[in-house]
Amino acid sequence: MTIVTRGLLGLVVAGSMATAAAAQTKWDMPTPYPEGNFHTKNIVQFAADVDKATNGSLKIQVHAAGSLIKHPDIKRSVRQGTAPIGEVLVSLAANEAPVYGVDSVPFLATGYDGAKKLYGAQKPYLEKQLVSEGLVLLFSVPWPPQGIYAKKEIKSMDDLKGLKFRTYNTFTGRIAALSGAIPTQVEVPDVPTAFSTGRVEAMITSPSTGVDSKAWDFLTHYHDTQAWLPRNMVFVNKAAYDKLSAAEKKALADAAKAAEERGWAASAEETKSKTQLLRDNKITVVTPSEALKKGFAEIGAKIAAEWEASAGADGKALLSAYRK
Repeated sequence: MTIVTRGLLGLVVAGSMATAAAAQTKWDMPTPYPEGNFHTKNIVQFAADVDKATNGSLKIQVHAAGSLIKHPDIKRSVRQGTAPIGEVLVSLAANEAPVYGVDSVPFLATGYDGAKKLYGAQKPYLEKQLVSEGLVLLFSVPWPPQGIYAKKEIKSMDDLKGLKFRTYNTFTGRIAALSGAIPTQVEVPDVPTAFSTGRVEAMITSPSTGVDSKAWDFLTHYHDTQAWLPRNMVFVNKAAYDKLSAAEKKALADAAKAAEERGWAASAEETKSKTQLLRDNKITVVTPSEALKKGFAEIGAKIAAEWEASAGADGKALLSAYRK
């Protein structure tokens, strides 16, 4: 009887251990940017918050710098369930659906207040598109706003005419074309050489990229146009999400809300600190003239109209909500 009892107890203990093990969920999360990037730091804190709130029943392991899955493949991997959760630049998927590109329409939403208002208008349509792909949006955080770098001060649109303008996507190509500049495709690693050799004479990018590429070595002026604030998004595979308990879903939602608020604040601080670094390294930081702002606003209106035409009824409704 003793042997039988011990055997039964052993089965009960083993079953309890198996149940406990099954109760813990581990998600591997691919992210595209290095560990020191403010987006990655924010996500690491998000994962820690989820772990704490669920008492370890949901653990998210962050794999930074494309170490698990490369940036262009993250969204597809989460959609297919290869990874349950991930982070991408929203506009990277603009060729899949127009809604993914609206945050990068130039001069539509300038500055953080405008970007936040645009996100509010975009969010229902962004969530709708993601759900149609079997994905759930958790939160979205902007990069610093985009400004014009050049070897001289740009006072009006006339000063851009004929300049070799660095482009890297459809929207920057349209800015060059509509301003009379000469579009020149150049990737980030080649920017210093392109300026030094005269291949490009102006570009639009963030203070962060300007600092990372040591822009002071090859140009003199940064125009704080705050042309747009491209955003990243963190999202989860819906099938994986649906397997969570109600308590885990609440913990995930609470951590996501905190991460979004923290991320927007970190982005603003990044803008402030990196713009100061440009000044510290003798880059002249210019507030755009009224003439330049007017010219860019006209360009932005044309590109926004083009985007709206491509986005159909949802795009029209989205922009209408933003412009109210």
